[in-house]
Amino acid sequence: MLKIWGRMSSINVRKVVFTAQELGLPFERIDAGSEFGVVKTPQYLDRNPNALVPMLEDGPFALWESNVIVRYLCAKHSAGALYPEDLTQRFDAERWMDWQQTTLNPAGRNAFIHWFRTPEAQRDMDLVARSTAATEALMALLDLHLVRRAFMAGDRLTMADIPIACEVHRWQTLPQARPERLHLQRWYDAVRSRPAAFGVFDFTLS
Repeated sequence: MLKIWGRMSSINVRKVVFTAQELGLPFERIDAGSEFGVVKTPQYLDRNPNALVPMLEDGPFALWESNVIVRYLCAKHSAGALYPEDLTQRFDAERWMDWQQTTLNPAGRNAFIHWFRTPEAQRDMDLVARSTAATEALMALLDLHLVRRAFMAGDRLTMADIPIACEVHRWQTLPQARPERLHLQRWYDAVRSRPAAFGVFDFTLS
């Protein structure tokens, strides 16, 4: 049975749990990171020297980095579906997964940190405003992208949708106003309505 190390309040752990549930894979999830500790223990560091979550154990094989874990599980268990076989579609999906980590997540980081991890008296609302402006521009890009397609890489769910849906979920939980984006919301609702989303979007974020 797969083991997924990490707390459900982590966006990166939620990506992996969503993937495993979408694939119908049995797994054991072990709380780790933040208040749960574990990640600095010698046993954990031996398998994951980054001391972060998530970590996947698939028998003797240990893997870390959330989007890589999503790719691995999809390639192993859903080749031709969640993991596209056509190279153009596969690398379209790869592109959006990388974009989530290198562009979308960094844009929203300051707003998230100041709303959820910073005491109210210490919040820098100018940083929040700049982070919001950068992120909303990217949300507009997503909305435009989804005008002509049901999912991120075409007419069906692929691995590309999972990390971006988790990121959109985190953004939409911030206690601030946001523009209505009909195509983005339609897509997000479709992802959230899947049975695999059960429990993934129900946790306090961190």
